[in-house]
Amino acid sequence: MDTRSLMAAKARSARAAARALALCPTKVKDDALLQMARGLVEKTGALLEANRADLERAGGRGHPRAFLDRLTLTEARVEDMAQGLREIAALPDPVGTVAEVWRRPNGIEISRVRVPLGVIGFVYESRPNVTADAAGLCVKAGNAVILRGGSEAIESNTAIAAVLAKALDKAGGPPDALQFVETTDREAVAALLELEGLVDLVIPRGGEDFVRWVAARARVPVLKHDKGLVHMFVDAGADLAMAARLAVNAKAQRPGVCNALETLLVHAAVAAAFLPALAARLAEAGVELRGCPRTRALVPGARAATDADWDAEYLDLILAVRVVDDLDEAIRHIGRHGTGLAEAIVTNDLRSARRFTHEVDAAAVLVNASTRLVDGAQFGMGAEMGISTSRVHARGPVGVRELTTTKFVVQGDGQVRE
Repeated sequence: MDTRSLMAAKARSARAAARALALCPTKVKDDALLQMARGLVEKTGALLEANRADLERAGGRGHPRAFLDRLTLTEARVEDMAQGLREIAALPDPVGTVAEVWRRPNGIEISRVRVPLGVIGFVYESRPNVTADAAGLCVKAGNAVILRGGSEAIESNTAIAAVLAKALDKAGGPPDALQFVETTDREAVAALLELEGLVDLVIPRGGEDFVRWVAARARVPVLKHDKGLVHMFVDAGADLAMAARLAVNAKAQRPGVCNALETLLVHAAVAAAFLPALAARLAEAGVELRGCPRTRALVPGARAATDADWDAEYLDLILAVRVVDDLDEAIRHIGRHGTGLAEAIVTNDLRSARRFTHEVDAAAVLVNASTRLVDGAQFGMGAEMGISTSRVHARGPVGVRELTTTKFVVQGDGQVRE
């Protein structure tokens, strides 16, 4: 079977299974999620063996360390995947819940009720743990999903998907609701993007160029997990010890992810007291600084930042630093260079905090907290399909509720339109 025929067949199977899964009781879906969690833990050895094959193949291709970190599975990460599935199972089921209800003067009662989206195509790059997150969220929300991971993680993803589908079947759910694309041919993605009538939504998760490629070719709706150029502004009214702790965590805790800090903005009034000590802590964490002239006057070891650095998503242990005159300049900088994923301010000035949260346009705006917290699991959503930078349908971490839509249910007793 050629690639396009293969994708169409998978989508037809997913469409049929989606109808069945949408009607599954909450207990069946939750049992399936718990079975998935147990299956992953029981098969840890096999999963790590499959992952080693992926790592050996990737290791000879010169991939950066951030890429290899995203690709790597460990016993702890397998347990994290399992725990994510348990947490999804514990969440309220959004399907069938009434979002709002009202009555019209003619007596009809109108309800807006949550229902599954249908069939979701999920196209993602080399983070095998995302396979479990996406499958779990889609099952809970009553959606079938077609999973197409990056070629570098094909062995890991194949092993994980097999465990998940078996668990769904064992719990009494339709196993075809979890479709995994085994081919690494990029033609499979192109075919998926054209399946109008079979696929209801495509969610791409990966690098900026990849997401743009998907959006440009899709004939089905796309919910983008786009570039994450994240800023933190240290205000004149900041607790500097807190600011240093937050900046180090946001940059160095896991630099290769979209909610990691890429640009630090520092108010000129506190720059001299703050930057030299922060630079020493960041150096200990292996972070390279690229600074504006005022930054380099205080931190001579920093490299000179270029215009390109203010638009760079490094996904690495590199941080751009700029000293700004005030909150206004910080907001303007973020407006010019931010991508709308997450932005943070560190301040004890309530007026500055309110202005920042009101004027900065992003899916998540934080006050006195690390941007690494912008994550579905950290928000109590169990896991996420990604962090949407789109403005339509869902914005920010995409969890179970964001994988549903609504329909109107109208109850009358004989009303007609005059």
